[in-house]
Amino acid sequence: MANQVTDTTTTMNPRGSVFVRFLGVFLTVIAVTALLGGCASIERKAIDKLGDALATSGTTFAADDDPQLVASAVPFSLKLMESLLASRPQHQGLLLAAASGFTQYSFAFVQQEADEVVENDFAAGNALKIRARRLYLRARDYGLRGLDVSHPLFSVALRADPKTAVQQTVKADVPLLYWTAASWGSAISLAKDNPGLIADQGILEALIDRAFALDPDFDQGAIHAFLITYEMSRSGGSGDSAERSRRHFERAMELSRQQQAGPLVSYAEAVTVPGQDRAQFESLLKRALAINPDLRPEYRLVNLVMQRRARWLLGRIDELFLPAAPPTPAQAAVSPAAPRTTTFSS
Repeated sequence: MANQVTDTTTTMNPRGSVFVRFLGVFLTVIAVTALLGGCASIERKAIDKLGDALATSGTTFAADDDPQLVASAVPFSLKLMESLLASRPQHQGLLLAAASGFTQYSFAFVQQEADEVVENDFAAGNALKIRARRLYLRARDYGLRGLDVSHPLFSVALRADPKTAVQQTVKADVPLLYWTAASWGSAISLAKDNPGLIADQGILEALIDRAFALDPDFDQGAIHAFLITYEMSRSGGSGDSAERSRRHFERAMELSRQQQAGPLVSYAEAVTVPGQDRAQFESLLKRALAINPDLRPEYRLVNLVMQRRARWLLGRIDELFLPAAPPTPAQAAVSPAAPRTTTFSS
């Protein structure tokens, strides 16, 4: 799944100077537009300046300690981006911000709610999943538009021959490659009733594999974190899928200095549940919950979001794992073995 909030290298409070700067630019654009009466070139420059500020405004959200406050604020930012894109449709910074913003909003505040609701209210939960899928597809389309800016007709070539099309991309394209793949993959995960969308798996695979080839450690392990889950469903992958996921997990944790909950939650959900390793599942989620979100403010919001998912998963542990079979009479007669320990290393 796509499972990170946009990374940042600052500990800026959302009420700090970044927000003040953004607000100042926003008001400046309004004033300039009013004074000039629609002078096209200067208005475009003002919109571009606001677009640049808005495209980097993820900094103010990533360090926030109130996910619900962010959930209420993000839709305004996303709609403002769309309004600016109507005037400046090739502003690549805004296209990237829209792709990442809609992906993260959908995962953190729509899909998670859907997962929690669906067990008690199938209709409401299913409606939320449909909404999440639409938001992911909107994010995907912005990502493709961003790639088209640098590589005209890239999205058309991608449909025709994905593996060949992605070869024209370069390291500077990795953020758009990543967010386009993450949103597309997330939409596919919610597309059991949409075979046409499921058939796009080869396209998203070409995108994420190209991003990995160009910059495997992008964004403190974001691609590795994505591949923890994806490797378990990759068709035709070499070797054992769980082993591939484990390697990505270890690298993601190394790059985040063991301070991101996301890889722990992803590995627990994607690998230990299919493997029915209840002890490791519980251990990983408890490690995720033990992370102090305040130690790395740039990860604060994503850690709080993923810790919420960890608690939800722990609450469903008896549903996710089959009960242990009782020992046979022959086994019961054997002396107890040494306590079982996990073979997982981090």
